[in-house]
Amino acid sequence: MIIDCHGHYTTAPPALEAWRTQQIDGLTDPARTPSRADLRIGDDELRRSIEPNQLRLMDERGIDLTVFSPRASFMAHHIGDLHTSSEWAALCNELCFRVSALYPERFAPAAMLPQSPGVDPVTCLPELVRCVEEYGAVAVNLNPDPSGGHWTAPPLTDRSWYPVYEKLVEYDVPAMVHVSTSVNPAFHTTGAHYLNADTTVFMQLVQGDLFTDFPTLRLIIPHGGGAVPYHWGRFRGLAMALGKPPLEEHVLGNVFFDTCVYHQPGIDLLFDVIPARNILFASEMIGAVRDIDPRTGRHFDDTRRYAEAAGLDADELTGVFERNARTVYPRLDALLTKQGRPTDQDSPTAQDRLTQQGRPSKQGR
Repeated sequence: MIIDCHGHYTTAPPALEAWRTQQIDGLTDPARTPSRADLRIGDDELRRSIEPNQLRLMDERGIDLTVFSPRASFMAHHIGDLHTSSEWAALCNELCFRVSALYPERFAPAAMLPQSPGVDPVTCLPELVRCVEEYGAVAVNLNPDPSGGHWTAPPLTDRSWYPVYEKLVEYDVPAMVHVSTSVNPAFHTTGAHYLNADTTVFMQLVQGDLFTDFPTLRLIIPHGGGAVPYHWGRFRGLAMALGKPPLEEHVLGNVFFDTCVYHQPGIDLLFDVIPARNILFASEMIGAVRDIDPRTGRHFDDTRRYAEAAGLDADELTGVFERNARTVYPRLDALLTKQGRPTDQDSPTAQDRLTQQGRPSKQGR
């Protein structure tokens, strides 16, 4: 089967954004502050938002399941205070859970955390616990910069983050390190801030010794790792200068990258530099780049095609498409196992859909 480890609810019904607008208005006019009960979205509205969008594209591209989290740019932790973020996170996480309940074989929920600038990360724990225990969340998104592009938070290796890591380790849940909207005009949200954050966080991990304290903690750095693969030699040299072990020992036992890279040369570089066992398939559709590439005639974010053309052997490709995700996301593996879903190349679902649509399978390329 093919697992997309990086999906966001970017097509949520308009009522969600309207509720958020009211919540923001309420920061200056408390009389306008909505309650959670004011948001009313029925199951049919959820279906209308998913079936012609994510589900249609998943079927067209042969993706069996997506790890589904709230829209990253909408997390906007810089807005309001902890209460603001807590209310917003609770609603967004509930919607992702409801989508996964409507389509249990196509989506698995992941949660955003109610982070807020200058607030102790320990305050995120109640929502983390709720989402794992009540919603069956298989992962969380962790924002290393709740300030929205001003980087006022300490590095992820700082001990203030440790309560979150302790709970992730307890639950055996990974975190995708994912920033949100940039309010700094120097950093475009998806074109600069996201990729800057991916690169910055990797360097923080190189500088620190986080995985000495948390040897089983697993972090996913999205968007192909930002500049990391392109500058692997720089990071190797800096690790040496800092007296750290080789990167393969220092970070690659705990850090993974996804395939949200939107051209073939970029994917080829990713696979040339990073071991295939550290790469998880993802597309982030429907997300930052939604257009068709005029050079290929296909959507930029149809990343399956790039992975299939990257020259991996069958076992490596199977790992990227499924096995690595099931290893990094143990609760996802448990969910799929409970559903009776076969593993590796034995999965018939994506294969059959593509054959029916006249598209060659990965085995036939």
